[in-house]
Amino acid sequence: MNQFSIALEKRRNSSIPVLILLTALLPACAALDADPDRGATIVKQDVFGDSFTAIKYLDQGWTPTDSLWFYTITQGSDMMPYDFFLALEQVDKAEPFRSNENMNRYRYLPQKVTSSNPDGLPVGFVKDDYKGKEYLGLTCSACHTGQINYKGKGIRIDGGPASADMETFMADIVRALIATLKNEEVRNRFVKNVLARGNYKTEAEVLADLKKYRERLASYITINYSSLHYGYARLDAFGRIYNRVLEHVINVKELQELLRDPRIMGSHAMTEEQIRSITNGAGDVLSGAERDSIVENIVTTLNENNGWEALGRLRKKLFNPPDAPVSYPFLWDTPQHDYVQWNGLTENAGLKAIARNTGEAIGVFGTLDWTENKGFSISAFINGQGLYGRHISYYSSVNVQNLRLIEARLLSLQSPLWPEDILPPIDETRLANGRSLFNKHCVSCHARIQRDDPDRRVVAHMSRASDVGTDPQMAENSVSYQGFSGILRNQYVGMSVGDVLLDRRAPVAALLTRATIGVVATPDQDKWFLRRWIDWISNLAAGFRHNEIKPSIKHGDYDPDTTANPVASLKSYKARPLNGIWATAPYLHNGSVPTLYDLLLPKRRPGDPQDGEYRPDEFEVGAREFDPVKVGLKSSGYGGFMFKTNIRGNNNAGHDYGVRRTVDESDGPVDQKIKDQCMDETIKDELVDKSIRDKCLYPMSKEQRLDLLEYLKTL
Repeated sequence: MNQFSIALEKRRNSSIPVLILLTALLPACAALDADPDRGATIVKQDVFGDSFTAIKYLDQGWTPTDSLWFYTITQGSDMMPYDFFLALEQVDKAEPFRSNENMNRYRYLPQKVTSSNPDGLPVGFVKDDYKGKEYLGLTCSACHTGQINYKGKGIRIDGGPASADMETFMADIVRALIATLKNEEVRNRFVKNVLARGNYKTEAEVLADLKKYRERLASYITINYSSLHYGYARLDAFGRIYNRVLEHVINVKELQELLRDPRIMGSHAMTEEQIRSITNGAGDVLSGAERDSIVENIVTTLNENNGWEALGRLRKKLFNPPDAPVSYPFLWDTPQHDYVQWNGLTENAGLKAIARNTGEAIGVFGTLDWTENKGFSISAFINGQGLYGRHISYYSSVNVQNLRLIEARLLSLQSPLWPEDILPPIDETRLANGRSLFNKHCVSCHARIQRDDPDRRVVAHMSRASDVGTDPQMAENSVSYQGFSGILRNQYVGMSVGDVLLDRRAPVAALLTRATIGVVATPDQDKWFLRRWIDWISNLAAGFRHNEIKPSIKHGDYDPDTTANPVASLKSYKARPLNGIWATAPYLHNGSVPTLYDLLLPKRRPGDPQDGEYRPDEFEVGAREFDPVKVGLKSSGYGGFMFKTNIRGNNNAGHDYGVRRTVDESDGPVDQKIKDQCMDETIKDELVDKSIRDKCLYPMSKEQRLDLLEYLKTL
């Protein structure tokens, strides 16, 4: 379905004027690109030995135009000046940082030049603009486009999880900026190449911005420091989004209190004169430039006085460590879900679908130019601040219009089907038993849906993290992470238990909700007047009227939200339908299991037999070569990133349905005495009464695992 068909479908029974509809379509129409290869280019051999000489797209309901639009649609991401990225060189190597070979090393998918991508940037990298300046931006597709290789052929998966290592990419970008500043020869080449593009007039302007973005991106890395290295195919995106929000809601008064507090600053507690010098008369709501200046002043002052320990304590007080990396979620069926994210953080109803995408744009360097204003404001009324009086105006670079169009485009995205013309054909003899095993062990949580049904709905089945037994770090962080509410203090946030008044410190999940709704409700000040208000009206109307997902309670077994803990339900994980699961390795929410076959094995526990078959405690990630037998990616023998499951946040235990003794409760609750006998692994089967044994689910044999695996390939 192309952009016109989506728009016309949305137009049915709509009261939105045709003028609004056509105006919303103008940018999409201008960017149509129908390259039959969808811009994909080949790789002869990379650092991990991967190679592919041809690329195949599967039928996922998207045309080449749809895919290319998704790869290059801007969302308001301003990582660094666009010219800088094109001119930047690799450290100790006079080759472009953005070269296909280098970007593929971080597992960003290389692309050739097309009309919508004239500089041949990798999937998900794009030229964005804000306030008359051009920036390098990231799109949704950078993290949500996958590829697997098999015998020299690449299979591109739209909406699939990326294999990207964004953590190392960002660190290497900063290293390259530092090396450019330090090395005169490299710096001269850089300045010459930037000036040649015509957006900068003088060398001084280039060097000033070079220093500025080196400091800004270095600050981003410092704020998001974690002792846990993520590696490929995962990221603690929410931890980083949380920190970006905390970075922007902090007000000057709160910051001043922290800087003068000896419990935090120790002997480096600052005097009133130092604080005035650092904050330089800034108001409570900090602009981007004011925030950058204050951060630079704090770092400089403490650096001059050997105050790095104080700086570390200040960072810990202001921010939370993003130490719970998760796999990039796959996007098919996302608009049809009632709740999204690994732990059901966000309901998909009303404006919350666009707000979810807004949070993602904030996380990938959306510029937040929030200001404090007085007077009449419809936007302030919509986001709960009142119609008249003092309010925060959530101006930003975030392109809410495009985020809404992305959500509409995802409505037609379907899960990929196992390609028997590339991968080994399905073993039909195993399917009947595999379906039976799926019904016995899986379907109660992972419901079947029709992948191409336009009216499909997905009910997320939530389970307590403690019941599932998988690594709890991500869920625990969602519940426990708090931060200073700053400029949001004394505002209300709607939660499932009612409105919550934000105190001095508040759950970051609540602060994120308040901030994203504020951005969505604010007209885009970077557009000309008529277009600004037409887009604003159409976005709000579409968000409220055309989102067919309505507010609903969560399903499953989880701790409900209460007035004492309004985010208690977040300490759970979501089960979703498994259509297309074969193309989404590695598995579990934190990517701690390399293949589906390994997921059907137990984690080895103390006392387990030495000769048993268990999930691997260590494996390599980074390769795209597909293993069609175990259904996952190559996990050893190529020098990839070593994933170690004994590290906090990396645990590969849990989700052992069909792996260990469990109880069949598909027909209703089972008496506790029966449960106890079923779960007692010291009792032999023949000693258990038949009426009890019928309720006991025993571990699958190897042949049964292979049967179930074959069935999972067909979903």
